[in-house]
Amino acid sequence: MKKPEKIRILIADDHYIVRMGLIALLNTEPDMEVVAEAPDGAQALELFVRCKPDLALLDMRMPVKNGIQTTMEIRAQFPSARIIMLTAFDGDEEIHKALQAGAQGYVFKNSSGEKLIPALRAVVAGQRWIPKEVASRLAARKSFEELTSREVQVLDELAKGLANKEIADILNISEHTVKDHLKNILAKLRVADRTEAVTTAIQRGIIHL
Repeated sequence: MKKPEKIRILIADDHYIVRMGLIALLNTEPDMEVVAEAPDGAQALELFVRCKPDLALLDMRMPVKNGIQTTMEIRAQFPSARIIMLTAFDGDEEIHKALQAGAQGYVFKNSSGEKLIPALRAVVAGQRWIPKEVASRLAARKSFEELTSREVQVLDELAKGLANKEIADILNISEHTVKDHLKNILAKLRVADRTEAVTTAIQRGIIHL
């Protein structure tokens, strides 16, 4: 009798210990086999092209290419690729971007094996895997007005502790325009001041330090 084929998995994470732990965990499952592992997004893309796994488990924040870029590039070449985003972060903006890029599942790094394994099987079977807490954050996100790319740039500079004039010089806009952007940012994020705006933007994954 022919053995059932195993789910072939690619793992990408820049933390060696996390990678080795995942490989050890998944290889104990009778229907799973880790066929490739990568420390960054660029290598993950190369290995995906070479190995064509059934599923890729990608860390959200990796060097060279992050998980979102890697997902977009894999899906551009392999539209039916199955991808789960693995992350320690739960900002609604990052979750939204990952799913928009083509990831079908989202798993937190602090999940137990009992939560991770069913997620992998579900996504390989063609289902989406969105944990309850992720779904509620995505629902909450819809109530916020989206920031423009220029507003995000202003926030990035704000996070460096720069004054309005310095931000204006860097972005090649007037100080008055910076003030206008700031007013919009505070309104959209529903915060009272610059410090709160930066804190909220980091928590939601709109900007990264």
